[in-house]
Amino acid sequence: MNLITLENISKSYGEKTILNNINFSINSGEKIGLIGINGTGKSTLLKILCELEDYDSGNIITSNELKISYLSQNTNFFDDATVLEQIFKGDSKEMKTLKAYENAVEAANINPNDAKCQSLLLGLTSELDALNLWDIENEAKTILTKLGVHNFNEKVGNLSGGQKKRIALAAALITPSNLLILDEPTNHLDSDTISWLEKYLSSKKGAVFMITHDRYFLDRITNNIFELNDGKIYTYVGNYSTFLGKKLEREEMEKSSEEKRQNLLRRELAWIKRGAKARSTKQKARIDRFNELNEKDAPKNQEKVEISAQSSYLGKKVIEIKNVSKSFSNKKIIDDFSFIFSKGDRIGIVGPNGIGKSTLLNMIAGKLLPDSGIIDLGQTVKMGYFSQEVKSMDEALRVIEYIREGAEFIKDATGELISASKMLERFLFTSEMQWTPISKLSGGEKRRLYLLRILMEAPNVLLLDEPTNDLDIETLTILEDYLEGFQGCVITVSHDRYFLDKVVDELIIFKGNAKIDYNTGNYSEYLEKHPYEEEIKKEKPKVQKQQAEKPKNNKLKFSYKEQREYDEIDSVVENAENKLAELEDKINSAGSDYMLLEDLLPEKAELEKKLEELYERWEYLNDLAEKIKENSSKAE
Repeated sequence: MNLITLENISKSYGEKTILNNINFSINSGEKIGLIGINGTGKSTLLKILCELEDYDSGNIITSNELKISYLSQNTNFFDDATVLEQIFKGDSKEMKTLKAYENAVEAANINPNDAKCQSLLLGLTSELDALNLWDIENEAKTILTKLGVHNFNEKVGNLSGGQKKRIALAAALITPSNLLILDEPTNHLDSDTISWLEKYLSSKKGAVFMITHDRYFLDRITNNIFELNDGKIYTYVGNYSTFLGKKLEREEMEKSSEEKRQNLLRRELAWIKRGAKARSTKQKARIDRFNELNEKDAPKNQEKVEISAQSSYLGKKVIEIKNVSKSFSNKKIIDDFSFIFSKGDRIGIVGPNGIGKSTLLNMIAGKLLPDSGIIDLGQTVKMGYFSQEVKSMDEALRVIEYIREGAEFIKDATGELISASKMLERFLFTSEMQWTPISKLSGGEKRRLYLLRILMEAPNVLLLDEPTNDLDIETLTILEDYLEGFQGCVITVSHDRYFLDKVVDELIIFKGNAKIDYNTGNYSEYLEKHPYEEEIKKEKPKVQKQQAEKPKNNKLKFSYKEQREYDEIDSVVENAENKLAELEDKINSAGSDYMLLEDLLPEKAELEKKLEELYERWEYLNDLAEKIKENSSKAE
């Protein structure tokens, strides 16, 4: 089913054309990745699809059944709202009902003997039953848990930027829709969470239209790639790997066509110069053909970021870390850590969010002091720190003024002296853009500018903290190529598996509880030895009734449906396990009865899938029960 069609959509900002008569459709079941250099209008296109931005001309046709859920790069958060209240801030009837229900539960918790509160809660419970919304509420809590958000009553204002991003993602995922539009969904997610999100989106029945820089993510989810370049949309059937091959074919065809056009022009020009006169119809036709060929626009080469800069001399001693420890609020993050970084090292630092990776980079950069131990830098070290947030960027400055603060000139890889203006052009900042205030740039353009500023200072040690956030794929590809020839030391924190595989050859792995491991090789090689924790969790939990005590005085801490589920989950799991055991006995007894096996094996697969979901649900409900018990004990 066709969900939405764009016909000749155009959009300009001043003299800059972002979208130029673009046409495409989105159909049910399509998983589309939108790629293109930052500043070309990708986020603008998403906003137009969501009716959050106007377009200058064209037409958009939508299905009557279209329901869009949208994750923006910049979400409006309500600091006084709880996590669940923020999740249910949508304007749909379903979201409003769920929000009212959560408020009623909170009121009933505060005033358990208030008849009005109980009556309102009962009425909303019936309404959730009628709208079949229990699954949405349960799904919201499950998704939040998967995304690393466990306290559903925490005020949003108390959360970090990364946690807020995950809440916004959860809200987009649980909002009823048949077209899910996502702008950079993997930013601020760790590798295990990205792996879970891949599986979730791959199994989603509706259409997905997303911008992401994560190339493994694109490869595993998408069945279509849309490339936005110079205001035009190029569509490719297949995933990211297929796109790379088809794009090369398209560019080679365009190059071949242009060569043929140039040859025709040369022949026609030679004919005209010989003194052809426009007397006959045939002669006039040839002159008209020459004019037509001459006026035809040649295909524009896609703009490419060009990174070429020399690093400063780096001596034998680089960085020596000796017995370093660091704690925050009595929680030890790093304990007695030692490591020697050498010239030419390519070190990746990986692990879940909030575990101390950026803390280590900040200590190496001198922005934080260790509680104990020594960080000793070599005398020739000149550090460049590409951090997650560009706090020091004065957005009132013009682009070229900001770069000139770093250096007026820099030597490129060949030793040629390059001006700040020329380097800006290599980073796709035209002469007009160079005099634009930084505040007018997109988020991705600011990150690209920030990267150039660091390279202009000719560092020989690069600290990269989540460098792939907000950088487009084209820039990332060129950065990876630059790092391959970089003569100094590279230390990077990243969750981008593709980037890690291309750049690093050794890993520092933060495991939690101040434990740090090491691995020689890239990220994929590490995963072969240590599969995702998410895969390990698939082992069956041993379900025993005595394992979790049911709270007697805190039932309202559960939702109505959750309380019923919790009361019955042990017996439901046990029944499913018994059914699976009986089915396996039948399969073993079937022998060579292939007709019977054809019926039994799909039934077994379906039952195993259902049982896996039950185990996951059992784990969630018992964890919640334990938290309720702990809260109750603290209150007493």
